Amino acid sequence: MKHLKGFSKGGLVAIIAVVAFIAVAAFFVIDGNSKATDYSKYDFFSIISPDEHNGFIGDHVKGNPDAPVIIFEYADFQCPGCASMNPRVNAAIDAADGNLAVVYRSDILSYHQNGTAAASAAEAAGLQGFWKPYADLLFKNQADWEYATSDKRTTLFEQYFLEVAGDKADLDKFRTDMASKEVSQKINFDLGIAKRLDVPATPGFYVDGQYIDWSNKDGGSINIDGKILSWESTMTGDQFQDLLVKISEAKLAD
Repeated sequence: MKHLKGFSKGGLVAIIAVVAFIAVAAFFVIDGNSKATDYSKYDFFSIISPDEHNGFIGDHVKGNPDAPVIIFEYADFQCPGCASMNPRVNAAIDAADGNLAVVYRSDILSYHQNGTAAASAAEAAGLQGFWKPYADLLFKNQADWEYATSDKRTTLFEQYFLEVAGDKADLDKFRTDMASKEVSQKINFDLGIAKRLDVPATPGFYVDGQYIDWSNKDGGSINIDGKILSWESTMTGDQFQDLLVKISEAKLAD
């Protein structure tokens, strides 16, 4: 083997070791706590309860957690498409009249500078019982904070919390929880699931273990209890809202 000019064999080995360490470290940063978690014991298509791997913060469920139809959403608070879809998802849940629930899990895109901070704020709000109204407010006001500096972002996130929690707000706890190990574990746990499912885009939706390819310009289809539900052309937000209702109706049909 040729030696690189200017490097001894021992020096080269040391450099390779450092590079390997950096690569391993980068993997653990990207993968969060997933290497310490046996994901094989989890059913990704059922509601996951709090435990030591998700910081004792369970899945966030929009709608009736006992609904007969459950759809799983992977989203990023800084994703414009997710913000656009959020009110439509809420409307579909309302239209299904208790028969549809949507489980929200974080799938934060690496180039979204404020995505993790926003998810942390939502989780912190959730620890005081305000996850859904806080999440809705984050999506509604996305344009105000998505590219904000850390100081401005923090100010806005605290204002949103005070708005949704009112006189029940514990701002000191909110601040502490945002930076807590438990909140970080929950976010990393969600990211670990999204990575293992290889979620192709945000927002990404699954039902009965199937990806709902709603934005494909050529249309798509899914198998609902042996029945094929198909759609044509690119799905607009309103069409996707209708599709969620149709999925709910198809699963409830005899």
